Amino acid sequence: MKCLALLCLLVLATSANAATPEQRYLDLRDRYIAKFSKAPENDETSRQHDAALKELTGVLRDLVGQVTIKGLPAEGKSNADTLFKGDSGFGHLDGLGFASEGDKMQAVATTTALLKHWLREHREDGMPQEIDAAFRSDRFYYYAIQDSAFAKYAELPITKPAAASAAVAVLGVRGNGDLKGSPREIDVVAIRGEKVYFLAVTDAVKTTEIPACEKVWKQMMARKTPQDSMAKEDQAMDAYTKCFAKEAPSQSWFAAAVKKAQGQLELLPLR
Repeated sequence: MKCLALLCLLVLATSANAATPEQRYLDLRDRYIAKFSKAPENDETSRQHDAALKELTGVLRDLVGQVTIKGLPAEGKSNADTLFKGDSGFGHLDGLGFASEGDKMQAVATTTALLKHWLREHREDGMPQEIDAAFRSDRFYYYAIQDSAFAKYAELPITKPAAASAAVAVLGVRGNGDLKGSPREIDVVAIRGEKVYFLAVTDAVKTTEIPACEKVWKQMMARKTPQDSMAKEDQAMDAYTKCFAKEAPSQSWFAAAVKKAQGQLELLPLR
């Protein structure tokens, strides 16, 4: 019996030691989420919450390593804004977050293991589970950062750096209200080895409306069905952005947008 008990202890110890750094981070994060979901709202809880985010930041710095992105702070912090489940901003991409003043430029550095876990956590939100598909979906850019929605208007044909295994750039609109307009935000995301880098820049480029797509929008909004105004607007927006993606390459501003996206990509530590 003693031998059996000792064997069980050895198995448990081996399993604990086999846990990856990412899993140890996730276990710690989830313990804090469970704790704060039951905690009363007061100054002490707020203090403990700030301390928890600081601890998670330290773990992420060890996990991700030193990250240098021109124009952003040298030291990142947890990209998670809150550990209170249900709060606005809960569930952002796990990783080190960096932001310029006013959040005009934001970046996240993480690992492929954390990215895959995060994609699974957002499966019910319509998040594609394959990394390449996720990078091409507005769902990724919606949930990764900030508290506002994101509408993807077009992909930008960037040249993938030789050291990167994947690189995608998108042009879109971010906001809490109407997402129809001239897209100015450019987001790029790339993978090098086991590291993932995401960089979003608001007001990155000036674009103009496309008359053919405005016509599509008006036609969709003039339809009598569906009667639900929100559903009608969602369908019109879908048709509008599909038109925009098709017509964008022929627009005078498109080359500048591609050049800007390539420049953003070169700010990331991919070489």
